[in-house]
Amino acid sequence: MPVFLPNGKLVSVSPDTTIRLWDTSTEKQCRVLGRHTSPAVSAVFSPNGKLVASTSWDNTVRLWDTSTGKQCGVLEGHASDVNSAVFSPDGKLVASASWDKTVRLWDTSTEKECGVLEGHTEMVLSAVFSPNGKLVASRSVDRTVRLWDTSTGKECGVLEGHACSVNSAVFSPDGKLVASAYADKTVRLWDTSTGKQCGVLEGHASDVNSAVFSPGGKLVASASSDNTVRLWDTSTGKQCGVLQGHTSYVYSAVFSPDGGLVASASRDTTVRLWDTTKKTTIETHGPIRVIKFSNDGTHLHTSRGILQLKSSLHAGSNQELTHTLTHSLYVTGHWITCNMKKLLWLPADYRLTCSAVNDTGNLIAIGSACGRVIFISIDFTALPAAYLQPSVNAAPIESKSFLGY
Repeated sequence: MPVFLPNGKLVSVSPDTTIRLWDTSTEKQCRVLGRHTSPAVSAVFSPNGKLVASTSWDNTVRLWDTSTGKQCGVLEGHASDVNSAVFSPDGKLVASASWDKTVRLWDTSTEKECGVLEGHTEMVLSAVFSPNGKLVASRSVDRTVRLWDTSTGKECGVLEGHACSVNSAVFSPDGKLVASAYADKTVRLWDTSTGKQCGVLEGHASDVNSAVFSPGGKLVASASSDNTVRLWDTSTGKQCGVLQGHTSYVYSAVFSPDGGLVASASRDTTVRLWDTTKKTTIETHGPIRVIKFSNDGTHLHTSRGILQLKSSLHAGSNQELTHTLTHSLYVTGHWITCNMKKLLWLPADYRLTCSAVNDTGNLIAIGSACGRVIFISIDFTALPAAYLQPSVNAAPIESKSFLGY
């Protein structure tokens, strides 16, 4: 999906091989950053927004200067398609994951390869840096997660022991643990200093699609094809909550920045918000695979659009959570909706392959089937009042409060 920066810039990739930068304030393309020689797969901004790293089936990672639009590096060395790339927290390194079974490290200042992380026996799906940038965790089709020292390029841990695929791997906020989610119905915790397994979180009845740490690192939330999200205490490995209500697979779950809420995204076409004593259901009318809270916790980025939230949390674990949507633009089926009410019908050539909404929630970018990125801006003040009423249903659930973790 397209990726926004807080300053309103957006980067998009396309099978037509191009990387394009857009200015959402003017709704115009700033420039075509350039082309790969095969379809572009992904693009990501550096932490400071000055660079874009794009990946492609042409076996390269390319770096682009967002201020000039010029290509400032071609990172060559992979022998097959590059699936993904990620910047280190300080922006000095890029890690790229490839079909050639390697992860490669690149110095962004010199555009030189500074490490080849070899050891996987099958395609590498993704790589992620630890919060301090000293480690990389890579996830592969070979059913392992491997830890690497970024200063030496040496393997410092093989997290293995499963007979099934690894669906996700993530560092804890302090970098001391990795949580990996598996198709064997478990989440496993690993000590990054020893590479040893230090916990098996068992209780799901089907594949675990993803796992994520709370901001304080005391909880893990796991999302599963058994239609539940489960909460786990990382110090004891014990299950401390089951968030039930979805009627189909749960693809992902995330904590709010303060750790007080969990948002879950499901194939059942809903996003659900939990403070674990109350849940709020947002009907999305289409499956949601990717979900993320904004840094200030006021809205949710999803794979279909942005869901803006107003929240009121009252002191005390027994107090009720209230959430409403406000002026929420979203793409569902053949329609752009406002607060889940049909607003604008999309002709066939304009129907999305991907979409994103800016942080102020009034501009939607649609990657369309006709090969264009289309910007549609909405003036909420001109809409009938009926469009501005939220469409959220709340219902209590039986559970314990985890506020304060």
